[in-house]
Amino acid sequence: MATNIDSQNVENKTSQTNDFLPLLGTDYVELYVGNAKQSAYYYQTAWGFQPIAYSGLETGRKDQVSYVLEQDKIRLVLTSPLEPNGPVNEHINAHGDGVKVVALWVDNATKSFEETVKRGAKPYMEPTTEEDEFGTVVRSGIHTYGETVHIFVERKNYKGAFLPGYKAWDKPYTTKDNGLKYIDHMVGNVGWNEMNTWCEFYAKVMGFAQLVSFDDKDISTEYTALMSKVMSNGNGRIKFPINEPAEGRKKSQIEEYIDFYNGAGVQHMALATDNIIETVTGLIDRGVEFLTVPSSYYDTVLDRVGEIDEDLEPLKKLGILIDRDDEGYLLQIFTKPVLDRPTMFFEIIQRKGAQSFGKGNFKALFEAIEREQEQRGTL
Repeated sequence: MATNIDSQNVENKTSQTNDFLPLLGTDYVELYVGNAKQSAYYYQTAWGFQPIAYSGLETGRKDQVSYVLEQDKIRLVLTSPLEPNGPVNEHINAHGDGVKVVALWVDNATKSFEETVKRGAKPYMEPTTEEDEFGTVVRSGIHTYGETVHIFVERKNYKGAFLPGYKAWDKPYTTKDNGLKYIDHMVGNVGWNEMNTWCEFYAKVMGFAQLVSFDDKDISTEYTALMSKVMSNGNGRIKFPINEPAEGRKKSQIEEYIDFYNGAGVQHMALATDNIIETVTGLIDRGVEFLTVPSSYYDTVLDRVGEIDEDLEPLKKLGILIDRDDEGYLLQIFTKPVLDRPTMFFEIIQRKGAQSFGKGNFKALFEAIEREQEQRGTL
């Protein structure tokens, strides 16, 4: 599948991005959850994340507790309230467990805040210097869709486990990692007719470029449809697809998400691996559940994507999807929702040159999601 990439737009935006908002990568993703201790155990046991840092009563934090987990370049922070009321409780009551913070690693958090706010961003966190015996960190933040926020993290003068206020987390229990490397992209779901508004936000406020777009002709089945545009920063390290519902005969996965999450939010994180067969096998062995497609998908997939390095049989056994663009091919698979509400899930992706997002798999994937929706009675 050849993606419709606006190269000139990318080139123009790249120079602007480098001028005012250079992003070095994703620093961390923070989820507000009902029980951080148990959530941490899940991500350690099922996903192979390693314990890194902790903040709570033992560190002098009285209102909330946070556990920090890492796997290669992926860092998750799991936060729960320790007191009634307050913003963490309000977020969980409204949305269930979900992503609150997508933190971006920058060289200068103060300048990142000033440049985005003057372009129209709503401030979330004024530039703040945090310090302990390991050095200083500067953080600032802005609001984005729903109640999701971006925090800019400047940590070049810090040598601690995570941030001031955290202590290194003793490791009485660790598991083998599952070969997950970094966050390839993060997808946001927004409400009806809001996609262009938020794409314009990322273009104007953060200097992102539109990398590719999909309409309801690309992403539709007999019953449901959605629209999507992919926004990327200049160096391509940060990619945010933004989805909105489109008219269909029945309720789409985006509408289901908005209903259960009670608004816009992060739908899924795509985690990259260098060996998707080993990674997915390990995840399944530890209890992670994935969406499945009919075995007939594999009868013609090589006619569509051409020759690949992998044997088809193990891909078929695991339910891994294949797609190709002008640059190469990719392998991908999607979990079922990992929370009680049918909201957030994960994608596992291995890129073999492809820079696209699996357009050729959309129909099979969305039909698989619809089968799950039907079982939940929400289609």
